[in-house]
Amino acid sequence: MSQAAAPIPVTVLTGYLGAGKTTLLNRILTEDHGKKYAVIVNEFGETGIDNDLVVDTDEEIFQMNNGCICCTVRGDLVRIIDGLMKRKGRFDAILIETTGLADPAPVAQTFFMDDDVRAKTRLDAIVTVVDALNLAKRLDDSPEAEDQVAFADVILLNKVDLVSADDLKRVRAEIRAINPYARVIETERCKVDLGEVLDRGAFDLNRILSVEPTFLTEDNHRHDDEVRSISLEAGDLDPQKFFDWIGQETQTQGPNILRLKGIMAFKDDPERYVVQGVHQIVEGDHQREWKADEPRRSRIVFIGRDLDWAGLKKGFEACRA
Repeated sequence: MSQAAAPIPVTVLTGYLGAGKTTLLNRILTEDHGKKYAVIVNEFGETGIDNDLVVDTDEEIFQMNNGCICCTVRGDLVRIIDGLMKRKGRFDAILIETTGLADPAPVAQTFFMDDDVRAKTRLDAIVTVVDALNLAKRLDDSPEAEDQVAFADVILLNKVDLVSADDLKRVRAEIRAINPYARVIETERCKVDLGEVLDRGAFDLNRILSVEPTFLTEDNHRHDDEVRSISLEAGDLDPQKFFDWIGQETQTQGPNILRLKGIMAFKDDPERYVVQGVHQIVEGDHQREWKADEPRRSRIVFIGRDLDWAGLKKGFEACRA
């Protein structure tokens, strides 16, 4: 594939109201990195403000109002991205800043569900900004804040200068209880090396495993019996049994599945099979051949709320070849 035809990376910036998303966006747009970004800003309400808070740069800002990006205006997102890809002027990446009340999962679904968007773009990472001072309160009163943490590939733990060392330790523990797999970076005013949040390939499972080999083998975690993660492991699987099982589970429990990621070893298949999913949408493909010194293990992680964990474990084990 030529460079001109390579899929454009997309970074989704999310986080609860006041966490610092616009500060991060402005930092990205003003640093001397030599890249050109298309920026999509979503606000909840007919009158937009966030667009006026974004610094004046050469980048063109696309604003979507009167609805949350994760529901009523997802069609607008598809149309904007489609229009961007038809332009003659090329850009290096797309940044999407969601409203603070958005669930990032349906945003990610856009890059699974729409064929044109899927062919022309690559979801690079979900980057969640969290407020170290107020996160505990938000987790108590806002399911959206918990979902944003649960769904993140990279978490900027912002405003760490406003909390004590003990409080910071507790906040990190809360984050890890919800999402033990995201990369957590402590920041003040979102000051971070942009290489830590952009063009990370963090949504790509192979990239995660190259950085964190134990990604799919951590112990189970929970947070207030709401959002939990579970890791399941087996040897070779029967592919037909697996596809039947994962299809049934995502249809019956899909609304409560925030993320699923896995690497499958199918019987008599020399290649690793990578599967990823968001709610009821699942996709997968062969990745590469198993290495000679690499154990053939099937591993899958679910992060979700109110899932039938015992049923998932039983069903997965029934897929053994």
